[in-house]
Amino acid sequence: MSNRIEQIREKLTVALSPVSLEIEDESHLHAGHAGARGGGGHYSVHIVSTAFEGKTPLARHRQVYDALDDMMQKEIHALSIKASTP
Repeated sequence: MSNRIEQIREKLTVALSPVSLEIEDESHLHAGHAGARGGGGHYSVHIVSTAFEGKTPLARHRQVYDALDDMMQKEIHALSIKASTP
């Protein structure tokens, strides 16, 4: 498992205390893409957390982006998010 996945897992766990968290590296699907050439990875996240209760899908995505803020600048080029409540 990649170091980036562990970093993503740690940041999301600290920020959102998920009940369930699945992270998949999909970078291999984007070989040759501009973001891939720049070193940024493509990831898919499925996170279930009580922190999302009462929040719109957009607000849930913002919570995930806020938790990963520094990584979104370089390490993560694209992020697919499925954020739900238990």
